[in-house]
Amino acid sequence: MKVIDSHAHVTAPQELYAYKASLLSHRGAHGPGRLKISDEMIIAALNTPTFNTVSHLEQLKEVGTDMQLVSPRPYTMMHSEKPEKLVRWYIKEVNNVIHRQCKLFPDMFRGIAGLPQNMGVSPENSIPELERCVKELGFIGCLLNPDPNEGLGPAPPGLGDEYWYPIYEKLVELDVPALVHSASCRSPREPYSLHFINEESIAIVSLISSTVFKDFPGLKIIISHGGGAIPYQIGRYRAMWSRRHDEAFEDTLRKHFYFDTCLYTQESLDLLFRWVGPDRCMFGTEKPGIGTAKDPKTGEWIDDVKKKIDAIEWLTDADRQQVYEGTATKVYKLK
Repeated sequence: MKVIDSHAHVTAPQELYAYKASLLSHRGAHGPGRLKISDEMIIAALNTPTFNTVSHLEQLKEVGTDMQLVSPRPYTMMHSEKPEKLVRWYIKEVNNVIHRQCKLFPDMFRGIAGLPQNMGVSPENSIPELERCVKELGFIGCLLNPDPNEGLGPAPPGLGDEYWYPIYEKLVELDVPALVHSASCRSPREPYSLHFINEESIAIVSLISSTVFKDFPGLKIIISHGGGAIPYQIGRYRAMWSRRHDEAFEDTLRKHFYFDTCLYTQESLDLLFRWVGPDRCMFGTEKPGIGTAKDPKTGEWIDDVKKKIDAIEWLTDADRQQVYEGTATKVYKLK
């Protein structure tokens, strides 16, 4: 059984982030410039200790990951920065680095595109980069940030709004999924990790309260971090939903969404599987990332999600195959 980690972010040379700092310093006055990163730098970054532990590649080997689907690190994507061209230039270079990493390690990595979304700018402006990544770079999906404002200013329309239809139309045309994943958060009242959970929860409710899936029956949407807060507050939503619909709320979730397992407790994973089913879940860890720390009680890696899933006794071998390999292979059309 292959273990495919569907939720991971790029470990890039520091020169990429120096390039970003340069763009921010001159605000585009000197043009996009040139990012100079060699293949040797990309390989070195993946073999350098990160998150105060061993390297990216060593971590994957340690936990038994066979393949990772890699996207930009969301908190670096600066979707709320102005002028918009800074975001466009930077995201293009991040995607290029991911593409080169995939070429250097073709059995280990596949690319998930970042989109140059920007506060107050139509989602339609992100379509050229999405097309480039899929058609020219061979990427198999994209991140979709429900809040390009990053917590600043008036909230953007929910993902159920027609505002997002240009992106959905292109996703269906290209036959690639979107992983709903917010970027950074600049609101002083909402920490970055909390913003993720809030935006994923809002996205689910907005989408199922709309006609999006009727208008785009081929649309494939994955909700990151186990579906935000929805599976864990599901009693409230079941009650609300039952007053207006004959179909149970959890059946609506199963019909329209896939979920990754980027959760760091066995209890949360167990609950997710029970409500939406292992066949709607795909393995994801974000490793190395925020969960790359030792559990003070067990001494084990908090983001060793496979070990936690393996400990859920009621899952069958067929269930585990779906979670570790089958769902991602189907949704992302992996070969």
